[in-house]
Amino acid sequence: MSISSMTGFARLDGAADGYSWAWEVKSVNARGLDLRFRLPPGLDGLEAVARTAAGTKFSRGSLSVNLTLHRPDLPPRIDINRDVLDSVLKLVREYRGDAAPDIETLLSVRGVIEVSEQEGDDENAAERRQSAIYGDFEKLLDALGAARDEEGARLEAIVTDHLDRIDALTADAAGLASMQPEKRSERLREQIAELLGDKATVSEERLAQEVALIVARGDVREELDRLKAHVASARQLIEDGGAVGRRLDFLCQELNREANTLCSKSPDLELTRIGLDLKASIERFREQIQNVE
Repeated sequence: MSISSMTGFARLDGAADGYSWAWEVKSVNARGLDLRFRLPPGLDGLEAVARTAAGTKFSRGSLSVNLTLHRPDLPPRIDINRDVLDSVLKLVREYRGDAAPDIETLLSVRGVIEVSEQEGDDENAAERRQSAIYGDFEKLLDALGAARDEEGARLEAIVTDHLDRIDALTADAAGLASMQPEKRSERLREQIAELLGDKATVSEERLAQEVALIVARGDVREELDRLKAHVASARQLIEDGGAVGRRLDFLCQELNREANTLCSKSPDLELTRIGLDLKASIERFREQIQNVE
């Protein structure tokens, strides 16, 4: 099983008993599962069962679902919403007095004209049509799932590349010669010689104590070990697949925490540079996993 993206689009057309319809769904990333429906009048009852079906298919994502329904052999019915029209006329008279309002302007006000499909069949036919429309919605969800899986496959390659980069930088940090105690001891001797010259010397015991303190303050081995462990966990989650976006996001926070600590404890410029590169790579990784379901 591969990871799935929260981004996708699907469309499905259907027809029965002289009616035609089209389902469309657009999915983008979200913290949870957010469903928004736009259904024609008379089909509002579909929303409840459609929500249930979508909830069993997806766990995260903002889905905008739209259904259009037409019957070519019957012209649409046009009605005037007189309550809305009366309210508009009242406002016109209030602000313009006895001046005659323009009828075209009045009719262009949203809600004054209502357009709906004419009913031309019996109740049994309507139930059969709704059943067919809902059947196409389930197919639409399958199509959206396939689109999200396809996008997820591309996303998996990208996030894996970022993990490879984080892994490589962690290895570079672990291999730095400046992190070895003998190198730090040598560097400390050089610094003492530069400061004191031939005036004084420092005992080996005191030098060992200072080296121990420096090593303790700049020891980042635990941070590097945790970075490796978090990268391994992220790889396992991606391999397992499914809805792992939230757990990957948590691991990203932990990766960033270790990179920050590494930079703050860094004993030299080279390790600091690697730490900053790590932070940049982790941020790019975080940006990508925001689209993982």
